[in-house]
Amino acid sequence: MTTAQSQNWPHKWYSLGICTTAFAAHFAAWTLFAILGMQIKTDLGLSETAFGLLVAAPILTGALARLISGVLAEHFGGRLIFFVQSLIVALALFTLPYARTFGQFLCVGLVLGIAGGTFATGISLVSGWFPASQQGTAMGIFGAGNAGAAITNLVAPLIILSYGWQAVPNIYGSVLLAIAILFWFFSWSPSDRSQRTRSRQSWTEEMRPLRELRVWRFGLYYYFVFGGFLALTLWLPQYYVGEYGLDLKTASFVTLLFTLPAAIVRALGGWFADNFGARRINWSVFWVCLVCLFFLSYPPTTMTIHGIERNLFLNIHINLWVFVLLTFVMGLAMGFGKASIYRIIYDYYPDNVGVVGGAVAAIGAFGGFSLPILFGLAADLTGIRSSCFMLLYGVLAGCMVLMFYAIKLDQFRHRLDQAKADDFLTL
Repeated sequence: MTTAQSQNWPHKWYSLGICTTAFAAHFAAWTLFAILGMQIKTDLGLSETAFGLLVAAPILTGALARLISGVLAEHFGGRLIFFVQSLIVALALFTLPYARTFGQFLCVGLVLGIAGGTFATGISLVSGWFPASQQGTAMGIFGAGNAGAAITNLVAPLIILSYGWQAVPNIYGSVLLAIAILFWFFSWSPSDRSQRTRSRQSWTEEMRPLRELRVWRFGLYYYFVFGGFLALTLWLPQYYVGEYGLDLKTASFVTLLFTLPAAIVRALGGWFADNFGARRINWSVFWVCLVCLFFLSYPPTTMTIHGIERNLFLNIHINLWVFVLLTFVMGLAMGFGKASIYRIIYDYYPDNVGVVGGAVAAIGAFGGFSLPILFGLAADLTGIRSSCFMLLYGVLAGCMVLMFYAIKLDQFRHRLDQAKADDFLTL
């Protein structure tokens, strides 16, 4: 395809569609241990902490790969980096059925995590295809590739029941390889002015925005909305099995009510961020999640009230469908939050989306790595399953306090700059 063709209206949306499809396939592979991990846990007799480490292993590599991929995409082109990543991930999938020990599963999982790095590569591509007015919508559509997690929740249990768990990575690897070939032959690299400017920047200039505290603050927000989403995607199936006694197939399907809406509404969240302000959307998202986590954190409780003549017994427990409703609402909110944060990134760093977006994505993915491990530790230490939601509640509270004071500081600086301008005009 020529550069001129790639700038035409149909071609940029066509490119976005191919890129989103490829990202969804990678995301499905990236979260595969959420389903396979339960079978591996049973086979190897793993503790909750070991299980958390197993499902988090691919996420660790994905977090690191996002930062590295964002930088490489700026210098060598997102299309080439995306294709190479696809080949590596497909090879890891074909290797997975031969793993036998916990250490071998961890090693393959770490290589499989490179799939998570395709997000930063894809963001670099998408930002070059679209004008500023459509950045939130375009990146929201691309981010809807998170639906790959829902694909794994839906498809992987069916394959396991029919052919055994070893067939899952082989099928995934074959599909990913086919999509990678289609991506290579039916996509092109954006060649607008901003991309050519970035290609002439040195490595030091590319990394300079990372010195700003604002970038890491955005990363903390993404740690919750994406890291929390990813951690719950990995954790909820076994939570449903342990807390509500569901079988693997049913638990995976019910988890779809969290993962699928969170992915689909990301495109809508980008549109809202474009039209109503990214910061406003993000603040609203935090409040919705705070209310949901308050109820999700409450553990099953039996209270004895000593009355005058007899004791009264009160059982407090969130039933299955209330729990599903709360996670559904929180998933929707997280989908909006993920899109709004990347709209904010483009507003502040339009010429460094690959690097800044990669750094923020890495921090978010690190949440997907660290939170399942913390979930497992909390469950082992306290014996309370809902302790995972207590941890998320604490993370969110920290994000909201930080964002509140950041907004106040921005408002103070704006008033100060306005006062200086008025004084200058008076002189």
